[in-house]
Amino acid sequence: MSLIVQKYGGTSVGSLDRIRAVAEKVMAVRGEGHRVVVVVSAMSGETNRLIDLARAIDPVPSPRELDVLLSTGEQVTIALLSMALESRGCPARSYTGGQVHILTDSAFTKARILEIDHRKILKDLDEGRVVVVAGFQGVDAEGNITTLGRGGSDTTAVALAAALKADECQIYTDVDGVYTTDPRIVPRARRLDRVTFEEMLEMASLGAKVLQIRSVEFAHKYGVRLRVLSSFEAGEGTLITSEEEVMEHALISGIAFSRDEAKLTLRGVPDRPGVAFEILAPIGRANIEVDMIVQNVGTDGLTDFTFTVHRNDYEQALKVLQKTAAELGARDVLGDKQIVKVSLVGVGMRSHAGIASRMFGALAREGINIEMISTSEIKVSVVIDEKYLELAVRTLHSEFGLDAAA
Repeated sequence: MSLIVQKYGGTSVGSLDRIRAVAEKVMAVRGEGHRVVVVVSAMSGETNRLIDLARAIDPVPSPRELDVLLSTGEQVTIALLSMALESRGCPARSYTGGQVHILTDSAFTKARILEIDHRKILKDLDEGRVVVVAGFQGVDAEGNITTLGRGGSDTTAVALAAALKADECQIYTDVDGVYTTDPRIVPRARRLDRVTFEEMLEMASLGAKVLQIRSVEFAHKYGVRLRVLSSFEAGEGTLITSEEEVMEHALISGIAFSRDEAKLTLRGVPDRPGVAFEILAPIGRANIEVDMIVQNVGTDGLTDFTFTVHRNDYEQALKVLQKTAAELGARDVLGDKQIVKVSLVGVGMRSHAGIASRMFGALAREGINIEMISTSEIKVSVVIDEKYLELAVRTLHSEFGLDAAA
């Protein structure tokens, strides 16, 4: 008998009617002969409500106590869903992350899963029950409650699917799959039937918000077949799987973009070995992640050094860089928060030349200047002025034949 792990997000369980609808979906899958484990998030808005309560008490609450508080949101949902299943004659049992011993490290509010004791779950499944597990949470070695960070329920579901060797992990959300790009920007964007783990990892890291990136990394590492489905309408969704299972590789699978970009430039830096380390080491010590990096060819013993960071880190990064500039005797520091990153993603790039030049040509015809470029085996990213984001995405979507048929 096959085993399916299903995950339902906050909007999917946002009301009692929604919870009842989830119970019907679970029973339908069980009725097809599958064993089912369900992972749920807190009801929509509940986590934000709990955070507001905590900050009303203390603007900077203890991370440990915050995790104790936030974990209660999922506890409500698992109990209500189990009741809904039981009331329909379906045996069910709910568990918190601690009760099924989802062991994590002790990084409160952003813990990582270390191992799962799945024996209790298997026993319930063997006895014919649906098992309902609280997502987003676990316990550390000292028994402290921990949470996995925003979107952590996706990771819980994938980790359980890996531990239980499930046939498929189904992520139910408010969209019906993974699209070639955001349909709000390109109404003719297409839903993808299948996409590889590598493509999904790139798209998630580049701004696609369908899945939490850690869950995709986990699925890739353990070979868990993922499927993104809608809680609100029927359909096959999008299967995220190994490259071997995707028979025909499209040239470009999708266009991802990120509005959360900022650029910093250190001008007139001494052009000597180790200067890149001297610039970026203080940024790293400030726990700021750097994305794209460009160092110009040196002239007269000086060079310019540019890199991008998340927009939320811009002010802190600017302060760090200004201090570094003074220490290095650099000419000045420039910053720009009005930039975005647009990326082509597709495993088909491996076997086709000229993708980057075609991308650059399409943008040039629209008068869009490229400020920075980054490439990998299956990705080409450019940084452009924020005002051109939607035009760039629509232009590239059409250029690479991603528009749905009229």
